[in-house]
Formats: sequence, structure tokens, C-alpha cells
Amino acid sequence: MSKRKISAAKLHENVPPDWYYSSIKENYLQRIWHKSRFREVKKISERVDGKVLDIGSADGVFTKVILEGTKAKKVIGIDVLKSSVVWANKHWKRNKRLKFKVGDAHKLDFKAGEFDAVFSLEVLEHVEDPKKTLKEIKRVLRKGGYAVFLVPTDIWYFKLLWDNFWTKTRGKIWNDTHLHSYTNSSLIDLARSIGFQIEDSKKFMLGMLHLIKVRKE
Repeated sequence: MSKRKISAAKLHENVPPDWYYSSIKENYLQRIWHKSRFREVKKISERVDGKVLDIGSADGVFTKVILEGTKAKKVIGIDVLKSSVVWANKHWKRNKRLKFKVGDAHKLDFKAGEFDAVFSLEVLEHVEDPKKTLKEIKRVLRKGGYAVFLVPTDIWYFKLLWDNFWTKTRGKIWNDTHLHSYTNSSLIDLARSIGFQIEDSKKFMLGMLHLIKVRKE
């Protein structure tokens, strides 16, 4: 159940437009955390010939990783924060296979079956209605295409770090932005309820992150 109803842009208004790019450069612990995510997502990715969608693309750092993992002709990243979209388009402008635009995960502005793959990486805990988001992902995904979802598991020590340390210090911009919690098999159960076929599932970073790959049959 959602904690509250508030626009996603408002909820994340304090996030700097270059948050991930700067964090990886400036903070050692964040560099370890994010590079672990990059490595695991690349492992689970498969090459595609067409287009890929990255939902919650932020400053495009992870979108670039997705491009490297899929070798797609184009990766489109969407985010609710216009400032992040502007920064990403400017920073990655020399890479013609990357494009960023403002978008809402609950109502994707794309035609049915447009994408060969869709990525939603540490996003589903932030959206108002995860089930509606997954339905939209399934709609824009072509038959036979795949999607990759990554969420924090909310295991007790992740919650301890998140609630009592991270959101009280450097990560205070993320305070109250997690609207949903994913424990045990809840992410898999959610994906199955939409009709996705589960192909891979892995927990890493001491079980604090859950990564799954699903297929649209």
C-alpha cells in the first residue's frame, strides 16, 4: 500500500540532476554500490537489435550501462524530473543511441510493442502504483521481449541502514521516497500477476537488492 499520494516529480524534487554521475565520482561507498548494480544488470542483459526503454533514467548513468549490455540501436530513458532529463541529454549528446525525455511510468507515451526490452531499476519502490506500471511495461514490450526489474529487498539490515543512516546523512534527499516495500518473493509475485514469465532471479549486495528478468510471451 502506498504511503501517500503525491506527484513523483514533487516527491523527488530535491534530487540533483547529476546525482549518480557525481556520487560515483565523489563517494567511495556509492561507487561500490552502483558498480555492483551495473555489473549484475549487465550479466542479466541480452543483446537486442531494436529499441530499449529505461524507466527512471535519472542522469543517464545507468542508461549508458543498459546500452552497453544490450547493444541496442537506441535506448530511450524517461524520468519525472525535467532537470535530470535536460542534464542527461546535454551530457550524453555525443552518443546518438541515447535519448532522454520526461515521462510517467504509469502512462508510457509509446505505442504497444515498441520496445525489445524494458528496464526499471530501483524504480518500482518509488512509483504510486507498481501494478499499473508493470501493465504499461508489458503493453509497450514486444511479444518475446524481456524486462529487467531491480528493487531493494527491505531486509532488516537494509532498512536499518536506510532509515537510520543513509536518509539522515548524504542520502537525505531520498527520505520518504520509498512508497512500496519488496520482501521475500513479492517482486516475483507482482510480475507473475501481470502475466510475465520469470526467467531469472538473483539477490546480491548481501541480499539487499533483488534483480529479476521476465519475458512477455
